[in-house]
Amino acid sequence: MFNPSREAACLSVGQCATLACLLEASVAKPGNVHPGAEFADLSFRDFVLSAVAIGPAMDGASTSGVGTAVLAAVRATRSVVPTNTNLGTVLLLAPLASVPRDRSLRAGVRDVLAAMTAADAAAVYDAIRLTRPGGLGTVRDMDVAGHPPETLLLAMQAAADRDMVARQYVTDFSAVFDEVVAELAQGAVVRQWPLAAAVIHVQMQLLQRFPDSLIARKCGPRVAEEAAMRAARVLASGQPGEAGYAAALAEFDVWLRADQHRRNPGTTADLIAAGLFVALRDKILKPPFRP
Repeated sequence: MFNPSREAACLSVGQCATLACLLEASVAKPGNVHPGAEFADLSFRDFVLSAVAIGPAMDGASTSGVGTAVLAAVRATRSVVPTNTNLGTVLLLAPLASVPRDRSLRAGVRDVLAAMTAADAAAVYDAIRLTRPGGLGTVRDMDVAGHPPETLLLAMQAAADRDMVARQYVTDFSAVFDEVVAELAQGAVVRQWPLAAAVIHVQMQLLQRFPDSLIARKCGPRVAEEAAMRAARVLASGQPGEAGYAAALAEFDVWLRADQHRRNPGTTADLIAAGLFVALRDKILKPPFRP
């Protein structure tokens, strides 16, 4: 007979990473690619292939190190899809996956981040150049087109004020643990919402509190702030399962998908994938999931 706790305990780190990415992409989140809504140059299948591709790199992260895991995952992804589907997600997953399985993720990731070297920085710079993420532009300090710094943490510190992924490196993944994981547990475990409803609610909470970095890069900070205000309106409209909430989500989805999908809240999706990984790895969430 199927035993959810036993099966969850058998998931490897790589499987947790793959499953987290699949769950994140499968949920019909406003503005993002999912099975019912794709972009002209990006399909749900691309995310499925990418999720499978990164598994081995994440399985080996605790021995290879952060930079090697990031570069291996990006290379594996580019071998199966032609565009950037997961750079932000991989940058978040690699430090978490590098924590030995017998250690607490929260304490362990702090040590992993502190131990990063120049080799990690060089590998991550190579990975970013390989993916050519949208809206990256150029910056004065530690631009990825130049030489990598002495440690990856220095580069992340330089970008932390404008990028939520980089900010996780300098705050010991505080938003992942304190916002995403905590709210996923509140919604899916305490309130017993279906996982998809809990994930979408977390997306709204994140967008309200942290204007999406990808929207800001592509469309400017004012548009990212407007997205945050619109997410706040969704949260004020009610709770999952209520008609007003569903209508507000649908209206927000239309707005996010306008302007040729440039308002795609991709950084928020990356944070959700990382939070799902933590919840799966630490068995806060256990399959099978409530539909």
